[in-house]
Amino acid sequence: MLRKLAAASAIVAIPHAAQAQELTNIAQNETGDTAWILTAAALVLLMTLPGLGLFYGGLVRAKNFLSVLLQVAAVAGVASILWIVVGYTLAFGNTTGGYLGDGSKWMLINLDNLREGITLPESTFVMFQMTFAAITPALMVGAWVDRARFGWVIAFTAIWGLLVYAPVTHWVWGGGWLGDLGVLDFAGGIVVHTTAGVSALVVALLLGKRQGFLGSSLLPHAPGMTMLGAMLLWVGWFGFNGGSALTATDDASMAIINTHVAAATAALAWVMVEKVAFGKATTVGFATGAIAGLATVTPAAGFISPGAAILFGILAALVCYYAIQLVKNKLGIDDSLDVFAVHGVGGMLGTLLLGVFLSADLGGTGYTDGMPMAGMVGVQALGIVAVAIFSAVVTAIIALGVSLFIPMRVSEEEEIQGLDQTSHGERSWQFD
Repeated sequence: MLRKLAAASAIVAIPHAAQAQELTNIAQNETGDTAWILTAAALVLLMTLPGLGLFYGGLVRAKNFLSVLLQVAAVAGVASILWIVVGYTLAFGNTTGGYLGDGSKWMLINLDNLREGITLPESTFVMFQMTFAAITPALMVGAWVDRARFGWVIAFTAIWGLLVYAPVTHWVWGGGWLGDLGVLDFAGGIVVHTTAGVSALVVALLLGKRQGFLGSSLLPHAPGMTMLGAMLLWVGWFGFNGGSALTATDDASMAIINTHVAAATAALAWVMVEKVAFGKATTVGFATGAIAGLATVTPAAGFISPGAAILFGILAALVCYYAIQLVKNKLGIDDSLDVFAVHGVGGMLGTLLLGVFLSADLGGTGYTDGMPMAGMVGVQALGIVAVAIFSAVVTAIIALGVSLFIPMRVSEEEEIQGLDQTSHGERSWQFD
């Protein structure tokens, strides 16, 4: 990835004729890269629809299973449409001040044959980034299961994608101010996991607790389904992180190796913690640990060594496990499926660790422009703080604003009966 960024900078610096020649040479090698990124986009969509849906669906009670599947799918669908209409141009349009892209490519007009600085047709780049825009708001569904009103969910996530996700994407990946400061995020530790995790926590606070919070009545109805969803997420994450190299080279393969080893390490470390704490290792624990490892390695996957990825996995399990205990047991916040503690904390942790393990002495790709380790960690921390505050404030405004027209929460009776029947008129399982 760093080599690609360096190449892009070199292309911008040379005369126009030479630039055209360079782009011609790059185009000769675009077919393999294009095929890989299209495949990676399909893998990310696999993460969202069956993967995330099953992972979350197994964790809720049976009476809310269909509502979770529908929310994940509908949120992804709305986000995809809005990405084409205006989201892409806000995130990756021409930079105007470093805060937001211009509107020159709304409805995907004026796309280039090649996205500047990379070997891909811009339409391929749009497709890959669209799957990120779809999964990010869908991650937040886990914070409000069992009690959020469907209409509010759709309206909130639609606006959130344009006012939170698109601007932050531009800041980090689209030529914006955080990228200019040197903030690194290989595949979404800040852009995806910090925004979704912090926003999910804010919504959980605004919604309030489920009836029976922390009681046995809220236990997962199908842990095996959650395990299957986690396996699909694990495989799909190869496209999420490997595709973020934007090329079919060793940059992608190294990102995939790091992704896999971090997930494997975190999953095993998590069940070891469970064994010590409760005497038993669980499938839900293994699945949750794997997702924590995946979220934590995401911002660093293409920048670090496999040995560092193992450390990322261990720290992901320990930190995210205790983050769940802090959020639910100590603070009493009903982030139902631990979106903040797993995705938010994991993404922020990996972003900070990247500042250390980017060092060439530790097997990383190395610092640029003479940046010292402390300086890099500081820049990464600045990125986290800026995005977390922005996400929290704008999320609260959107959530409360939408609630003026559509109530955030279903009624107490609807919550007791379950959202499958009261919101959608269906039952997950028919046994009679």
